[in-house]
Amino acid sequence: MGRLNILVTGTSRGIGKAIVEALAGHEVAGHSSSGGDGRLAADLSQPGAAEALWGEALERLGGRIDVLVNNAGVFEANPIDAPAAAWTAEWERTMRVNLTASAELCRFAVLHFREAGRAPGGGRIVNIASRAAYRGDSPQHWHYAASKAGMVGMTKSIARGYAADGILAFAVCPGFTASEMIEDYMASRGGRQILADIPIGRVATAQEVAETVRWLAVEAPPSATGAVIDVNGASYVR
Repeated sequence: MGRLNILVTGTSRGIGKAIVEALAGHEVAGHSSSGGDGRLAADLSQPGAAEALWGEALERLGGRIDVLVNNAGVFEANPIDAPAAAWTAEWERTMRVNLTASAELCRFAVLHFREAGRAPGGGRIVNIASRAAYRGDSPQHWHYAASKAGMVGMTKSIARGYAADGILAFAVCPGFTASEMIEDYMASRGGRQILADIPIGRVATAQEVAETVRWLAVEAPPSATGAVIDVNGASYVR
């Protein structure tokens, strides 16, 4: 496959940064909340931000996007004994960033991929979900698990609904991954206890997740559309 135009969200660190590196050789528009270092800026917690980001990415990539990778997300504790308004606000923020903004970008991508006269036609979507979509998460992270379960359901729906248009959709479900996003969580939960739950004895690397994303975005055969690939060291096996 030749050089592709790819939009990747959440690329300032961790998995997103590794995804950009893994996609070297393709034209990649990276994103982060604040921009910088050539990344597109968009605060996906705000309504309308996804649409603005899509438009800016199209402009940067010459009017054509071949692959969308939804990686941006938040993982913030939300204890059930928080004040009701605060608990609901955190739930809605997580849903907005992790699921709603991703859904909006998926919608824009599907509409773009279906445009008449696109060559070579079709396109690919890779959504970064989590093992939490299947096994759940901690009592402080119901909202995170629910958002990632929604992402898996959305991915499968897109795969089933638009395969005839040449649109392929995949999801990746990492477990704990070595990145800034989970350092505090591992410290609070006890890193030794977390590692004891991972049969290979270590958390995944961002590069391992990124290579999985690269394969799905560039090489995976069309018949694999709808697939969800686990990258969790067998800490959760479906």
